[in-house]
Amino acid sequence: MTIPLIRLIFIALALFQTSAFASSYEAPLPHELATDPNLCAYVACSDVIRADSFSPRKGHPPYAEAFKTEGGKKTLTGYVFLSTDIVDIPGYSGKPIVTLIGMNTRGIITGVKVLKHSEPILLVGIPESELARFIHQYFGKFAGDKIEVGQAREGVIGIDAISGATVTVIAENQLIQNCVYEIAKQVGIIKPVIRPQARFTPQDKIPDWQTLLGNGGVQHLLVKPEDLGQSATGRPYIDLYFGYLNAPAVGEAILGRDNYHRLMSDLTPDDHAIFIIANGSASFKGSGFVRGGIYDRIQVSQDMASHTFRDTDYRNLYGIQAAGAPSYSESGIFILHSKEFSAAYPWDLVLLANKEDKETRTKTFTNFDREYWLPGAYLQGGRPYFERPEPTWLHIWKSRRYQIAAFVVLLICTAIIYALRDKLVRRATRRDKRWVSIPKYLIWGSSAGFVGFYLMAQPSITQILAWFHSLLYHWQWELFLSDPFIFIFWWFIIITVFIWGRGLFCGWLCPYGALSELAFKFGRLIGLKSFQLPRALHDKLKWLKYVIFAILLATSFYSMGLAEKLAEVEPFKTTFLVGVGHRSWPYVLFWSILFGLSMLTERPFCKYLCPLGAGLATPSTFRFFGLKRKAECKTCTACAVGCGSQAIDKQGVIDQRECMLCLDCMVMYYDAHACPPLSQERKRREKTGQALTPISAKGYFIPIKEIQQGE
Repeated sequence: MTIPLIRLIFIALALFQTSAFASSYEAPLPHELATDPNLCAYVACSDVIRADSFSPRKGHPPYAEAFKTEGGKKTLTGYVFLSTDIVDIPGYSGKPIVTLIGMNTRGIITGVKVLKHSEPILLVGIPESELARFIHQYFGKFAGDKIEVGQAREGVIGIDAISGATVTVIAENQLIQNCVYEIAKQVGIIKPVIRPQARFTPQDKIPDWQTLLGNGGVQHLLVKPEDLGQSATGRPYIDLYFGYLNAPAVGEAILGRDNYHRLMSDLTPDDHAIFIIANGSASFKGSGFVRGGIYDRIQVSQDMASHTFRDTDYRNLYGIQAAGAPSYSESGIFILHSKEFSAAYPWDLVLLANKEDKETRTKTFTNFDREYWLPGAYLQGGRPYFERPEPTWLHIWKSRRYQIAAFVVLLICTAIIYALRDKLVRRATRRDKRWVSIPKYLIWGSSAGFVGFYLMAQPSITQILAWFHSLLYHWQWELFLSDPFIFIFWWFIIITVFIWGRGLFCGWLCPYGALSELAFKFGRLIGLKSFQLPRALHDKLKWLKYVIFAILLATSFYSMGLAEKLAEVEPFKTTFLVGVGHRSWPYVLFWSILFGLSMLTERPFCKYLCPLGAGLATPSTFRFFGLKRKAECKTCTACAVGCGSQAIDKQGVIDQRECMLCLDCMVMYYDAHACPPLSQERKRREKTGQALTPISAKGYFIPIKEIQQGE
């Protein structure tokens, strides 16, 4: 029976793939798009700006000029640029969202077009029209505008998000803003902010290497081969140290006093000298000597400004004078020419490296950066006041603080209620379960309504796959913090799964599980006849969800995109994120079958199909606390008959990996009228006139008060 059902499921998934999964965003982009100077030969640049001709890429970061011919005269009308030429901001999938952007000569965005992305929620679940609607909101915005996903406020333009794709739209918003600002600044539309230059304090003692490392005068950046998708070799990809030589304390320590003064005499007031030394299998100099004299592996960034170096900006570094300095295989001094750069404020050294995507076997640039800020002791007056921009994720947390508080209260209350389960089930009986059923109904209603439909915080196997993939590609805490409810929920799940098992989440707090449970209760209320699968069939089918989980996990090593599509076996997106009315017929049909079955039998999806439940069941094996059992449970099947999860076998053993912690068996466990062993003991003592004693550690007897409540 199991094999035909597995085949049926994957036939259905194949139908989904042909009817609903096709997306223009999955088509491979030409390799030349990233390298050929003629950008607009490979993409339709006229889709983002009205123009009839385009120049080759120019500038750094590169852009193409857009021209319009009127009356035989060619006029510059704006600029077109590719996001991956400018920034390295991954989406939820861990991969970049390749975006083409147009901007006119006044800095107004004329068009945005997503060329390729790997976002699972947008590939399967949300129609392309929603993404088109989202990016259309940038039309007419100025490059210097501050734009945020959410409500507008003073000094900030608010834009609508895509429901259920919070992290993705936040990443795209940051990408678009950074790109247009960088190009607008480069072509002179936006004037850079000029900060006061650093003024240095004289130093009586030249510091050694360890002192510079300790106070931040020298910074360290280490990149391992594993960070780039390569096999570990025991040797770093690059082990790099750098510092700002204009500061006398740093410059004299690194170069020696005479060499320092010689270098400073060669520099203008707007020049800044930065030294770099490194070991490893890679070179920070890259291929600059054969690519137009540009060092394409290192940049300096401050605020939203980026600075690169040409071959004329390079000086030889012949040795490090500071005592205790490490050995190195390459070195150099780079001169940054800029009025807007100020060493009094923090800046970043950015290393660009090729990272291999194991899935597609293609290489892309990724960034590794380290902040540098001169120690206050080296600056006159110390470090100036510097207000760091509030991270986007932090603004989201603040703006939703009341919903977050309510969500946390729900989680804490659920954990407390379950932790006090012994007191609740002792008060309940099989005929009157109000002490247990009322809290469960309240939590189910809150989970389905508040957590699922309102917050759209339904955990999913796709999140596990996306996190796994982001670890391989480019992990960023900020992206996952951008969805506070999912972030909090997963920490709660991870902690409680090792304390009580998967049942607290799956049985009480999973929004879809709660909806399924309420549907079953409603079916019984209106008189629908319920059923359970025969035990022998159930024991076979319960392994199906583990098979699905294993297939998804194995597929993710081959293709994350395919794995995320197959994960549509979860009906979560259809239920909460997208809505039944906004999905194509295969999803609606699948959802309707599951929901209809949920009204007739208890949690069919949870018991037989849910890959998330299967993934959480494995660590449940190592939980700290399980449900109680008596020795007599080995021969008594009373609890097993009423177990909706069918998690109790013929020997009375509870399979904690399958148990939803509904506590029905625990109500019977303490009920002297429903539990056969307790009932026999109660009757025996009543006949002999023996007093009933408090329950023992093994649970054989019950207090008199509880017997009286049960009568």
